[in-house]
Amino acid sequence: MTGEAIDEKRVRPVERIGDVVIRIAGDSGDGMQLTGDRFTSETAAYGNDLSTLPNFPAEIRAPAGTLPGVSSFQVHFADHDILTPGDSPDVLVAMNPAALKANMSDMRRGATIIVNTDEFTPRALAKVGYASNPLEDGSLSSYHVHEVALTSSTVKALEEHPLSRKEAERAKNMYALGLLSWLYHRPTERTLAFLETKFAKRPDIAAANRAAFQAGWNFGETTEDFEVSYQVAPASLPPGTYRNISGNQALAYGLVAASRRAALPLFLGSYPITPASDILHELSKHKAFGVRTFQAEDEIAGIGAALGASFGGSLGVTTTSGPGVALKSETVGLAVSLELPLLICDIQRGGPSTGLPTKTEQSDLLQAMFGRNGEAPVPVLAPRSPADCFDTALEAARIALTYRTPVFLLSDGYLANGSEPWRVPTEEDLPDLRVEFATASQDGSPFLPYQRDPETLARPWAVPGTPGLEHRIGGIEKADGTGEISYDPANHDAMVRLRAAKVAGIARNLPPLHVDDPAGDAELLVLGWGSTYGPIQAAARRVRREGGRVAHAHLRHLNPMPQDLGWILKRYRRVLIPEMNLGQLALLVRARYLVDAVGYNQVRGLPFTSQELTDVITALLAEDAEATHA
Repeated sequence: MTGEAIDEKRVRPVERIGDVVIRIAGDSGDGMQLTGDRFTSETAAYGNDLSTLPNFPAEIRAPAGTLPGVSSFQVHFADHDILTPGDSPDVLVAMNPAALKANMSDMRRGATIIVNTDEFTPRALAKVGYASNPLEDGSLSSYHVHEVALTSSTVKALEEHPLSRKEAERAKNMYALGLLSWLYHRPTERTLAFLETKFAKRPDIAAANRAAFQAGWNFGETTEDFEVSYQVAPASLPPGTYRNISGNQALAYGLVAASRRAALPLFLGSYPITPASDILHELSKHKAFGVRTFQAEDEIAGIGAALGASFGGSLGVTTTSGPGVALKSETVGLAVSLELPLLICDIQRGGPSTGLPTKTEQSDLLQAMFGRNGEAPVPVLAPRSPADCFDTALEAARIALTYRTPVFLLSDGYLANGSEPWRVPTEEDLPDLRVEFATASQDGSPFLPYQRDPETLARPWAVPGTPGLEHRIGGIEKADGTGEISYDPANHDAMVRLRAAKVAGIARNLPPLHVDDPAGDAELLVLGWGSTYGPIQAAARRVRREGGRVAHAHLRHLNPMPQDLGWILKRYRRVLIPEMNLGQLALLVRARYLVDAVGYNQVRGLPFTSQELTDVITALLAEDAEATHA
């Protein structure tokens, strides 16, 4: 966080800075996610570019004051284009000793720490293993520490409100939000209006939270502890209407847009599972757009209902995470056999089994590719950012509807819960996804449910109940053309190959893969997929600024892959594939293209930092340089 002082008519100087990374941390029940969300919403409204990283435990109310119970929200905002939520915080707000200890390993020397001193009691310190008080033993001497009695100051500010002390203490997150809003010149009107709406049924609570927020702002305005405040100017973004959006919200909007552009009702069959549940919550709000949501009793019922809706002429969707995909696999195979459009949205999380429900990972790629019995290929797509979830949902729907196939969309917890500014498209910007249902022949000839389109190999989509279109349905192999049950070996071989060719043929209509290689002279290509886009691109920019030559390509379509990928890979001497798994895309690339790709892998439940990828790229370039001169 660097900048220069600017001349403004204020009591204290205001420093203009280009960007800042703030992390707010406390117990999982202290409202850290709400605080971060409100700060982010005001920042988006102000016009900054931003990226966020919510990080919270799986328990609804984890043990208070413990390291596993720490919940945090990180936001990086700037007056220019940014790609990640930041490698390390410039500012940490620690609501208790656990929050401080859990986050100190990420803090750089010279960073600012705002500490809630009221919670630094001997018992709270001992609970997280502090032998002495870090506010007193000099261990924080390398940081700019601001000791603020957030809890007691909140209680004092609410003395005139008819609340118990416990209720008053709960508003300390709003006090902290008010202080941060003053410190970084954030707008306040939307937050105050939000509090009125959120607590509309409890006017006393709404008034208390407003008072706490204002008290925090006033503390910043009057205290001598903060010598300066900071200003981050709005970013220069392309013209348009923008809003802050999370990945799950963008995906939900993309599904609604796809159904409208296809002129089909949208049906979601889903069983709640972290981190996908917010898509169900969001879609349930949009009945006015022809959306029907069904919260099923289990994962199998959810996808079964969605496939049934597709059979009935709707755009069928199911949402889940890795454990749910395992349960849905038989019905995905049924959809492959029936050749009906179906979207399976897998919001990946740490595994295996229950694993890390609230942490991110990219470990379901091979499951999406091969996790079914028999030869059952399906298209697989992955968005690269929260806002890109909207466009990827539209593209997944286009492929499902055009080719009559189930499609996997692989998002992850980092994208699902993270947010960024999204340029709201106009209706004219969206693709036309309308489809034609099968109709009975005019000459009385029999309906052939597996007579294929010569270009796409898609079979007709026959809405049940349409006169003249009666046909068999089910998972037993069908005869090519007629759709009758068939055990003929040659027919089975032909049908397996036709289904595979249909999916492979999607590549013919994919755009060329974009390669970011500004000078065109790079010898190292970094190939990524999904949510690794931001850290990879940020690292590539850093390396280039330091004189390194590196290119970056990012895959949205993972099956089939773009037709020109093989040619692109062979243009570069080295290929690096960073993944939040143990090398699943690298395995596919090495097998398919016979390229000696190098993997960089981590499964920590956290996204890559741009600095670690910068170090990996720099080390590979140095190795190549040494080999060249050897």
